[in-house]
Amino acid sequence: MKAEEYLMILSVAARLKTAYRHCYTEGDRKESVAEHSWRIALMAMLLKEEEEFADTDIDKVIRMCLIHDLGEAFTGDIPTFVKKDNDRDVEEDLFLGWVNTFPEKSRDAWLALLTEMKELKTKEAKLYKSLDRLEALISHNESALDTWLPLEYDLQFTYGVKDIAFSPYLKELRRVLDLWSREKIDTETDMLVTLEDALKKHSEEM
Repeated sequence: MKAEEYLMILSVAARLKTAYRHCYTEGDRKESVAEHSWRIALMAMLLKEEEEFADTDIDKVIRMCLIHDLGEAFTGDIPTFVKKDNDRDVEEDLFLGWVNTFPEKSRDAWLALLTEMKELKTKEAKLYKSLDRLEALISHNESALDTWLPLEYDLQFTYGVKDIAFSPYLKELRRVLDLWSREKIDTETDMLVTLEDALKKHSEEM
């Protein structure tokens, strides 16, 4: 890949730094798509030593995490609860159109990876998709409750449930996340209930 081609790809990807998601990080600052993608890649990396994922190519999962939302460099982020099939089709067409301009070797590797991600048949693809869902839940729990929309009070407990069904580890992770979500919602006077707060109260009640 020529230096010019390399830099052009990075220039487009940099748009994700200022493409904002629905979720807030602190105060009135929304989370960027780049921040979301970075953390799901980190989530994947942290699973590399877990026995359950010993036969999973975690490096491939990390690659999936890093590129999964690059289509939003062209469309911006549309929250999952309002995103329609036509929105997904437009995003995919623009993303693939861009990837098809890559040098042949890189293009073929990216297209193969994107096909695997879309089909969701491999362990790697299923894990990436699950982490994508779970990171959104974590981010919402880290944001102030007054930034949540009414529909998110239910969505926080239903979003991505089917995606994680294949994994005992992820189901346990989801159980702890649900405890955190419930404590956050129940403690309405404290807008920023931390994971530590929720776990401490749960252990006291056991």
